Amino acid sequence: MKALVLSGGAGTRLRPITHTSAKQLVPVANKPVLFYGLESIAAAGITDVGIIVGDTAEEIRAAVGDGSRFGLTVTYIPQHAPLGLAHAVLIAREFLGEDDFVMYLGDNFVVGGITDLVDEFRAARPDAQILLTKVPDPRSFGVAELDTDGRVARLEEKPAHPKSDLALVGVYLFTPAVHEAVRAITPSARGELEITHALQWLIDRRLKVSSTVISGYWKDTGNVEDMLEVNRSVLELLTPAHEGSVDENTEIIGRVRIGRGATVRGSRIVGPAIIGPRTVVENSYIGPSTSIAENCRVTDSEIEYSIVLSGSSLHGVGRIEASLIGRDVEITPAPPTPAAHRLVLGDHSKVQISA
Repeated sequence: MKALVLSGGAGTRLRPITHTSAKQLVPVANKPVLFYGLESIAAAGITDVGIIVGDTAEEIRAAVGDGSRFGLTVTYIPQHAPLGLAHAVLIAREFLGEDDFVMYLGDNFVVGGITDLVDEFRAARPDAQILLTKVPDPRSFGVAELDTDGRVARLEEKPAHPKSDLALVGVYLFTPAVHEAVRAITPSARGELEITHALQWLIDRRLKVSSTVISGYWKDTGNVEDMLEVNRSVLELLTPAHEGSVDENTEIIGRVRIGRGATVRGSRIVGPAIIGPRTVVENSYIGPSTSIAENCRVTDSEIEYSIVLSGSSLHGVGRIEASLIGRDVEITPAPPTPAAHRLVLGDHSKVQISA
């Protein structure tokens, strides 16, 4: 069995972070989201992985390498444009051959991994198997309708009027039967080859498409709110460790990990939180659900429920929360607002000035 990991896509919902970084490499608890998926694939006993890459191919290659650090053998498959999940299967045909495979969206996060799902698929071997989860607003997802026996009856991509609240999770398992399906379908109204259309093609021809409704934790980390929530979830499982320097004037409460070479002085850190290697925290408060990456500096500031990427600094900025701060960012206080107004007004102007 092989794995196909999708790491193309522009990450428009995470801009401006993704103007300079692949969305799959934005860190959760100081580790790229993509790495969690690769670790889950390896834990399920799959070692041969194809990674679909687009404009950020060089960055993905630099981060993942040949896959040996994960116990994997990685093949990179270029996709010239993000033309849909079924298109990714289509262009990976040579790599996939006649093997069964799991398709994993590289910016998705599934707590607990996929081992049980893969084992279930190997035992029953339907033509396709999908994961479903209930969501409050299914309009942004592929949506599944189940019949009275719980079998998949119909799939629809981002419907304006969803007929169920069951959304497709970004993990799919296929036999080679899917290759005929992706060749048979045509692009949708948005110009993409939709995997939901390929699955519906299989269903319409009475091939077996099974589903598993998961009650565990899953997130598509495509926006800031979900990134912060995944970060919080992962930090809840954090194993405390203090590998840096912490002075006697610092108070540490709860599960906190301090990386090698980090320095913490005169501060209060309330976990779960992680401080990356070689980061300096002085006279500051780091609150729960906060990840601060390596080589950062936080002085005279307060921050919680946030992610700070490598090389960034916060100095004297008071309270920051629910924020995603990119690499090499500098945050400092704004100059005080002037007490007087300076105006250059044309003839017949009318101006209102607040008291």
